[in-house]
Amino acid sequence: MKKTLTLGLLAAAIASSGMAHAEDTKIAFLGGFTGPLESLTPPIYAGAKLAIDQVNAQGGNITLLKGDSTCADATAASNVADRMVNSEKVVALVGPMCSGATIAAANNAAIPGGVTLISPSATSPALTDLNDNDLGYRTAPSDAYQGVMMANMLMAKGINEVAITYVNNDYGKGFAEALEAAYTKAGGSVAANEAHEDGKADYRAELGSLASSGAETLVVLAYADGSGQTIIRQAMESGDFAKFVGGDGMVGDKLIGALGGDVDMIATKPGSPELAGKAPFVEAAKAAGMDPDAVFSAQAYDAAFIIALAIEKAGSADRAAVAKEIRSVASAPGEEILPGEFDKAVAAIKAGKDVNYQGASGNHEFDAAGDVPGVIVEMAIKDGQFVEMGVLK
Repeated sequence: MKKTLTLGLLAAAIASSGMAHAEDTKIAFLGGFTGPLESLTPPIYAGAKLAIDQVNAQGGNITLLKGDSTCADATAASNVADRMVNSEKVVALVGPMCSGATIAAANNAAIPGGVTLISPSATSPALTDLNDNDLGYRTAPSDAYQGVMMANMLMAKGINEVAITYVNNDYGKGFAEALEAAYTKAGGSVAANEAHEDGKADYRAELGSLASSGAETLVVLAYADGSGQTIIRQAMESGDFAKFVGGDGMVGDKLIGALGGDVDMIATKPGSPELAGKAPFVEAAKAAGMDPDAVFSAQAYDAAFIIALAIEKAGSADRAAVAKEIRSVASAPGEEILPGEFDKAVAAIKAGKDVNYQGASGNHEFDAAGDVPGVIVEMAIKDGQFVEMGVLK
């Protein structure tokens, strides 16, 4: 009986020491595998998967599930999040990708279930004010900032007047409002700022209204596989506009192929600053056959890696314990951990040290709302593909 008691105490000690990772820990990636961002989703998922593959190769034991939250169906996003939280019993979520889907998944599943959610690409300013019990984060900057950077880019290029069309959802509306406010403050003129519904086959009426404003440049704040593609194609066919500008949802090479490659277009997207975490991610991504510059791929990597570090720091897969450690593993002070350095982080944590993750897409010092500043880069079409032209200031 004494021997049995000793073994029982030993088992309990092991279970509470972080060695409980012998049991599989589940997290899930929720993304728009179908819908208006389906061509952008695979490299974003690949970024998250790369992080978990590296963690598991260094002694971790995390299963990365995936689910289709679409990008236009809040009900689908809520349903897949509910399945992951309540049936699969995941510890945390990477995603969803789009703002409306993220808000729906958070309100209907993640927050009630006490599950941490880190979106790599939901950029609507509305997420800043989400009542999320400190469970909601994002590794991409808000469009409140991207709107300012786009306005600066336009003015620097001498584009003093634009018409804006935006997809009628949280992403489009928030981006359009931020852009108009910053652009007019800088001296630009918004000749028209009109919403459109996603999923239509014909936007000629909307384009006629926008073109009647007299602006020669059309800003399209929509999705590359959805309304954005159709609007630009029909605008090119009608000759209504000479130049196009897109937000991050439009940055996909499939868009260029669909338009025939001959489109005068610039865009903005969140990028990766030249900090310590960028180079190891780029090297690992290339080794895995990934494009390290794919939109939001680095942000997805960081979201997944931060969650893995929080699980390790918590010493268990308890949801509340993991949520408590998200900020601590990504903030100073602490031993600096770069992408891929999971074993170094484990050693530091076992030694009782704090860790400070320096990410692939920036140093994620989350503010009280779970936001990060990040950087925005200019994109342009060169030789039939989007290329980065530099960080916007």
